[in-house]
Amino acid sequence: MKAVITVIGQDTVGVVAKVSAVCAELNINIEDVTQSIMQNMFCMIMLVNLSACTVEPGAVREHFAALGEQMGMQVTFTRQEVFDAMHKV
Repeated sequence: MKAVITVIGQDTVGVVAKVSAVCAELNINIEDVTQSIMQNMFCMIMLVNLSACTVEPGAVREHFAALGEQMGMQVTFTRQEVFDAMHKV
């Protein structure tokens, strides 16, 4: 199973490292990542693979929500099939 992780907020040091650390802790493989800074706003999208993940998707979502609160940023976790369904025309 794959998922999309998005991160949006004021640019600060260590954002990628913190998100990557949670992925490593949960055994989530990062397959692709894109990031940019737009007028001091950090924006990142990660495509991740959950096939070896050690917890259920709901718990993964909670981990990233807590990380977002800790960093003062919006961090969302969406399974790919949900993401695809939301964005079909």
